[in-house]
Amino acid sequence: MESAAEMAVVTDLQDILGKYPNAGRDALIPILQELQEVYGYLSRDMIASVGECLHLPVSKIYGVATFYNQFRFAALGKYHIQVCRGTACHVKGSAGVLDDIRQILKLNVGETSQDGLFSLEVVACIGACGLAPVVKINDEFYAEASASKLERVFKTLRKEAESNE
Repeated sequence: MESAAEMAVVTDLQDILGKYPNAGRDALIPILQELQEVYGYLSRDMIASVGECLHLPVSKIYGVATFYNQFRFAALGKYHIQVCRGTACHVKGSAGVLDDIRQILKLNVGETSQDGLFSLEVVACIGACGLAPVVKINDEFYAEASASKLERVFKTLRKEAESNE
């Protein structure tokens, strides 16, 4: 038997797809965008349902969704980490900062930690070049990022998450 949460997901999915009766391939991106806006990512089941609705093979949908970097296939962590790899950040050592984050959190780019707390993404430019290297966690910017600074931030965020449970 499906849980209430699973039934709500199915209902929401059907509501979204229901907005596009007799839709064709031209509705694919708007549907994927709306699904991601509601759920935060695109699951295999969602993509299969979109395929059925639009009469498109799942491979075609994945082809479109993987072409655009706006689409995600895993839920983001409670704390979404974005590491800037723009020119200024690169010159100031963002590659090393990224390696430090990966080592501290045991997390690769595009992954979410098993506890659901952290997800890691590389972005081309955050637009805060004067703060380089810069890391953004949710809506907070961390200037002149370093392993020691970020380790303290991650500990604080873990404690915050534990106290909110």
